[in-house]
Amino acid sequence: MSHVSIHSQITRVLLLLGVVFTSIGHSPSSASPYFEDGFLGLSQKELHEQLGKPQAVRDRKSALRVFTYYPITDWSTYFSKLVSPENGEDVYTYRREGIEIRYSFSYAVDPNDDHEHSRLTVRLVDIEFSPAVPISRLPGLIPEFRPSTDPANPAFRSNIWVLLFKGPSSSDARFIVREQGKEQLDWTLCYQLFSLQGLPDRLTTEALIDRVEISAQSLQLVTLRQRHTHERIPNPYAHPSDTQSAPPKPSSKSIPVPQYAE
Repeated sequence: MSHVSIHSQITRVLLLLGVVFTSIGHSPSSASPYFEDGFLGLSQKELHEQLGKPQAVRDRKSALRVFTYYPITDWSTYFSKLVSPENGEDVYTYRREGIEIRYSFSYAVDPNDDHEHSRLTVRLVDIEFSPAVPISRLPGLIPEFRPSTDPANPAFRSNIWVLLFKGPSSSDARFIVREQGKEQLDWTLCYQLFSLQGLPDRLTTEALIDRVEISAQSLQLVTLRQRHTHERIPNPYAHPSDTQSAPPKPSSKSIPVPQYAE
């Protein structure tokens, strides 16, 4: 056998091994992004390349929304070594149309990744407003928020939030979901709008929203297991003119004036 033939076979074997090792090392979280929002599924490195370094990092102190905020330099040099990497949420603050808007990015980590610097994947985007803004203003303030205008688009509500599904599901998005039995469900881009003061019984696009979450949720889970807590509603972005209109006032009847004989 010639040296050229042996060299060719060795090259083919090495290429084949390279493909095998690449496949083994591939994580489902490396497909980015999962949805049209452009954030979910990005690695932390990809997010930093897109938005720049965060102004701060926050660490959740309890199951409630209690956070400690650290300047990025303090977090990088000290505090990041005290907690798990995914516990730190990158924070970016903007000012748009007179509103302070704070983005916070939560991450998922592959439990099978034993490397010292595990890949962090964006699993949730938390966007807060100060002051609160009407539902009608959200698309103009958040470029990543593009709700469907289809009247048939799935939408739900409770007394403090509105949940909007958008677009096709993504099997890769299961990686960032913490729900048990997630492999048996489909996961879709979702916008969840929160109102701290509570939503009115008759929802209009003038209702005030304090916070928006961008995440992956399951329509199957909502309709089958959470139907007692999720009330189906018309899509609030389908017909803005209709949802903003005031309810018709009941017609008032005039009080008859008695006639007296002169």
